[in-house]
Amino acid sequence: MDEAGRHRTAGLAAVFTGAFLLGFAAMLVRWAEPAAPLVIGFYRMAFALPLVAWLGWRSHRPGAGTARAWALLAGLCFTADLWMWHTSLLYTSAANSTLLVGLAPLWVALISVTWLGARLRKGFLAGLVFALAGGLVLGFAKGARWGTGSGELLASLASVAYACFTLALGRARRDLAAPEALAWVILCCMAGFGLLGMLKGLPFHGFPVRVWLSLAALGIGMQVAAWGCIAWGLGHVPANLGAIVLMMQPVATVGLAWLLLGEAVRPLQGGGILLVLAGITLSVLNPPVRA
Repeated sequence: MDEAGRHRTAGLAAVFTGAFLLGFAAMLVRWAEPAAPLVIGFYRMAFALPLVAWLGWRSHRPGAGTARAWALLAGLCFTADLWMWHTSLLYTSAANSTLLVGLAPLWVALISVTWLGARLRKGFLAGLVFALAGGLVLGFAKGARWGTGSGELLASLASVAYACFTLALGRARRDLAAPEALAWVILCCMAGFGLLGMLKGLPFHGFPVRVWLSLAALGIGMQVAAWGCIAWGLGHVPANLGAIVLMMQPVATVGLAWLLLGEAVRPLQGGGILLVLAGITLSVLNPPVRA
């Protein structure tokens, strides 16, 4: 295997690891209630910022102003994504929300082909179809059903924002080290969540210990560990491929519920998991051609 192949393999492993860790996210967000979605987002970033900012300062590269602008754009998109996703959980089930947010790889593929000139191989497109079908099956197995429409609309918009975030972060990683790119994203998100929360008059204190522990776990576990892996990996694999590998998140959620909560894996869930894994495998074997 040549050096480029080794970098791609390491990048895929990093994104895979980050996606697995993200399987804890929905559980932690639930445990962080009654804090409002904007407040959860703010503290998720605040707990992560000191460590990531220090790592970003150590890996700082002179110049690269355009890359930092892409990182800030990624932060804006991630703010919109988390805000809409967290809010959608108030109006629809976690199964509905997770199912619709899982459409992000489709938007990444469409944007890449339509505006960024990427070329997708037939095997990659087949993998995308398999992975999305697996996500659909997992969603229905968890009880996803069309509700009143408000939560579903928010989750769908969150998937578009998530797709834009993935593309912008991948672009920033061409010229920035992963810690610095992630530091700019986190700083932008924290400012956005804090400002929106203050404008809405939301309380930022007075929570029980359980909430603070969940917020700390979201910051350290999700934002530092999980997204640190993903940010590093996106510097070595195309955003299209990274977005599909990130579909390991709902698979990890099912597996963690089985391991930690003793929830049985039903046959329909098993079928969905197999479809997602088949889709990821096809996509990895047929990576898109960089624009």
